[in-house]
Amino acid sequence: MSSLDTTTDNIETNGALNPRSLLKFLIPSLLGVSMFLVPFSVGDTINIGMGLMADGLKAMLGDALPAIAVAVLCLSVALTALVKIAKPGWASEGVWKDMFDVGPLWFGMRILGAVFALMTFFQFGPEFVTASFTGGVMLNDLAPVLLTFFFFAALLLPFLVDFGFMEFIGSLVRKPFRAIFGLPGRSAIDATASWMGSGTVGVLITTQQYERGYYNRREAAVIATNFSIVSIAFSLLITSFIDLNHMFIPFYFTVVVSGLIAAVVVPRLPPLSRKPNTYYEPVGCKLVEEGTGNVGIFRFSLTQAVKRAEKAPGARELVRNALFNVADIFLALLPLVMAIGTVALILAEFTPLFTWLSYPMVPVLELLRIPEADAAAPATLVGFADMFLPAVLATNIESELTRFVIACLSLTQLIYMSEVGALLLKSKIPLKLWELFAIFLLRTVITLPIIAFMAHAFFF
Repeated sequence: MSSLDTTTDNIETNGALNPRSLLKFLIPSLLGVSMFLVPFSVGDTINIGMGLMADGLKAMLGDALPAIAVAVLCLSVALTALVKIAKPGWASEGVWKDMFDVGPLWFGMRILGAVFALMTFFQFGPEFVTASFTGGVMLNDLAPVLLTFFFFAALLLPFLVDFGFMEFIGSLVRKPFRAIFGLPGRSAIDATASWMGSGTVGVLITTQQYERGYYNRREAAVIATNFSIVSIAFSLLITSFIDLNHMFIPFYFTVVVSGLIAAVVVPRLPPLSRKPNTYYEPVGCKLVEEGTGNVGIFRFSLTQAVKRAEKAPGARELVRNALFNVADIFLALLPLVMAIGTVALILAEFTPLFTWLSYPMVPVLELLRIPEADAAAPATLVGFADMFLPAVLATNIESELTRFVIACLSLTQLIYMSEVGALLLKSKIPLKLWELFAIFLLRTVITLPIIAFMAHAFFF
């Protein structure tokens, strides 16, 4: 007898799903969907419910957010030092130990992030740190977005992942996702959350699913580096910034097509192809993709979702877990983003590093018949530091075709050290810095010819 046949009576009664169990899946899941996956048109922009809440909090706190970020970064250093030196009992095990009992490298990163923030906020020290386009970008532009965005993301994410919606969608689309991408169907949620909300939300979902045993090492690494797509809202910002608003539909169509092709090809190449199909040791494999038997796929998916909803944590545990997630993001992730992002922007703005690295790209762009290849070459690689830098460099390029190609490429590269890259390095997903750069280069090599071909053949 299959596990489906032995479904407990509190879920199914006489072949019908128990209304109470069904509502336990539907109500929280619909709330999660409405917050993360349903786009709203607000003025000239597209946003999601969680994004609207984050924008509201950002508007309410306003100029206080950089100061709050500085306080959070200093608190992170103080608590880490306290745990490392005094070894208090409350941090001897569990989440607090994981959060603050870190190695010398990560402690150094937290100190560096706090120092950069203090220098930028009070405007002292070398200009290459405190400039508006290095430390200023991280503290005044990115940190307020991360503080508000991740606050609501951490609080609301359980409604999307803990009450059966992942199981419902995962069961529905698992066959095509296995066939095309070699991934569990539930990874479709990561991609959708990225498209509608933010690539960082997609990484946050992937990290949680990996640590709970629903993705193995290879799957988590593949999903995080190939499905954490920049949101539609940010795509609109990019097209507006480089004066391509009139081409948004062909622009985003090109991004989606090239991104999907990269998602098929890149996981089949090293370093991702060499990742083991093993699970996070503390939890092991929790994903069970059982056969549907004689039950229709929709009914089977619904039953799997209801089963998961029955095991969902209670209200007290949900609040506790959400607050721990907020603390982890603020005190562990934000310092890392500040440190790595500022260093990356310093290298991009004050050194010729990315210009030197981009020299081999000039003949490639010329071969692809991209005008102003010399000016465009640095923009093809500088995105590794920050996702907005290619657009900044592209504003000085006269050719509309070249700006189109650079903007599309910047959104398909996906690995940005000022945001997604820092989040991945901080996570337990097994990805090293050199691997992230290798994946960034692979995605560049694969998507650039596709984007150039589509631009020449269809739009210019």
